[in-house]
Amino acid sequence: MRIDLHTHSTVSDGTGAPAQVMREAAAAGLHIVALTDHDSVDGWESAAATAADAGLGFVPGIEVSCRHAGVSIHLLSYWHQADDPEVTAMLATTREARLHRAREIVAKVGVDFPVTWDAVAELAGGAATVGRPHIADALVAQGVVPTRDEAFDRILAGNSRYYVPHYAPEVTDAVRTMSAAGGVTVFAHPGADARGRIVTTSVIESMARAGLVGLEIDHRDHDERQRERLARIATRLGLVRTGSSDYHGTGKRNELGENLTDPKAFLELEKARATGRASAPR
Repeated sequence: MRIDLHTHSTVSDGTGAPAQVMREAAAAGLHIVALTDHDSVDGWESAAATAADAGLGFVPGIEVSCRHAGVSIHLLSYWHQADDPEVTAMLATTREARLHRAREIVAKVGVDFPVTWDAVAELAGGAATVGRPHIADALVAQGVVPTRDEAFDRILAGNSRYYVPHYAPEVTDAVRTMSAAGGVTVFAHPGADARGRIVTTSVIESMARAGLVGLEIDHRDHDERQRERLARIATRLGLVRTGSSDYHGTGKRNELGENLTDPKAFLELEKARATGRASAPR
């Protein structure tokens, strides 16, 4: 069974609509797929309907933007109650902060490159969460760079002079909030040090105590060294090892199903959902 638990649509920074992502997942030979847009669940209904038509098992999810001591952290949550008031308030605050930050970045980038907020907003379309990938798309559209990846490498990286930080909830608070809403939480690409700073093992330990269920270990941004390190941490803390593509359509090189979650690990996630806690003691 082929299981991919991390994909994005046009609701956030993917290039395909939620239904399209599900059709592409079926064409890629997946059996179970999660839609995990940044800070929004707006794509769930459409994705679920299309997945059912395509014979796919659908997992409703989200990728929550978090932070710890100035380090950006992404937290995957599956099966949480979308209308939980604390979750809704947290995500609304984060999306608003992302929007203001995107405007600030465009103002700075626009001094040196032909990019305007109107162009970014048009490319973002109906996205619930507007961010740097949409600015990257505007740079590509203007011929400044050929791809999103190069836009991030040259202009939008975290150490760039155009970078602007934004509000995000403390990660342990986010774990508790999502868990209280019935979510099964997994730390997304925790060892992706090529993207910027990553948190120490002690932070993962704190997240585990707060209710974290898994670590996304098998991911294209992790080399073998990081996968081995994270596997040791997961074993010691009783966390579930997951893998996924982090698919963004044509926005990134990631291909559906390039990394997968083992069916036994998926059963552990389902067990955590059923019991309201991880399968191993904290």
